Amino acid sequence: MAQLILNHLTKDFGTKAPGGGRPAVSDVSLALRKRGFLALLGPSGCGKTTVLRMIAGFEQPTDGSIEFGERRLSDATRVLPPEKRNMAMVFQSYALWPHMTVAENVGYPLKLRGISGGAWRSRVAEALSLVELTDFADRRPAALSGGQRQRVALARCLVTEPDIVLLDEPLANLDQHLRKAMEETFRIFHERSGATMIYVTHDQAEAMALATDVAVMSEGKLLQVAPPAQIYARPEGRVVGGLIGRGAIVQLRLPEGAGRELDWPLLGAALGGGRPGGHAGEGALSDVLIRPQQVHQNSEGIPMRVVSSVFEGERSLLTLALPDGQKLKAYSRQALCQGARVPFVVSGGWRL
Repeated sequence: MAQLILNHLTKDFGTKAPGGGRPAVSDVSLALRKRGFLALLGPSGCGKTTVLRMIAGFEQPTDGSIEFGERRLSDATRVLPPEKRNMAMVFQSYALWPHMTVAENVGYPLKLRGISGGAWRSRVAEALSLVELTDFADRRPAALSGGQRQRVALARCLVTEPDIVLLDEPLANLDQHLRKAMEETFRIFHERSGATMIYVTHDQAEAMALATDVAVMSEGKLLQVAPPAQIYARPEGRVVGGLIGRGAIVQLRLPEGAGRELDWPLLGAALGGGRPGGHAGEGALSDVLIRPQQVHQNSEGIPMRVVSSVFEGERSLLTLALPDGQKLKAYSRQALCQGARVPFVVSGGWRL
């Protein structure tokens, strides 16, 4: 299968604003892993949907190009029409025909390609089987739940055997229970279809659960691309660190030559532990990401004030105030009262 490559992709809609505007997408370069599952992650307005629409052929780049194998799909001078790209798109709104049955909706793209008879029935049945909707083939969309409608939209993608599947926040209209169920459906769909998938979302939990790679965007720019575990453990910069996971970012003075992975002896001194040989108060200020699971109760730790405690079932999520007023997050299986001063150690951190 060919590889999809974005080369310095830029899209400027020419919107004029006081003080000048910025492009919706600015100089994005990205080579997608073959048969990978890429999540485009970022807040609303960051440019991720514009990137998806350029890949689909609905928008033309202002600058840069999109290549698929040896074919150039788009650049600033020409655009290959969407219907000639062998891509399929799943929208947030499902986009099903209400007057057609489930089978007719799934098979509609085949009908447009002149496929009918036994070949049509076979491919529709195979697609419905994959998304576990074989028994719903003769129903209308109005008789289905939101999750079932989304699976119909997936089956309609699969039936055309696309090279690339584009998904634009497909779970945004579903409740939390259905979202979790559909995540598993997407994983199975990706494994069995063999297609490259690009998934736009502002939900970092979805991105981390589904994707083989996560691309984080902000203000039209691509900040980092990495597998979920790497982008969680080693985010590049304050924006990525704040967007991924539940960590807190604090400013600490670190000694010259400190690495990016920080341990308790160094953090204890920087946080105000006053340990012998420490470097509290020395060095330049650095942004340090500390995850809740890295903060533990320990009598040898630094006293921190419990600002709040949110019950989450098996544990509580604490907000803790450091001696200088900065705040950390921590998990606790004990009930701690607001205002209590409790010693904690920080087992690790990541310098952004």
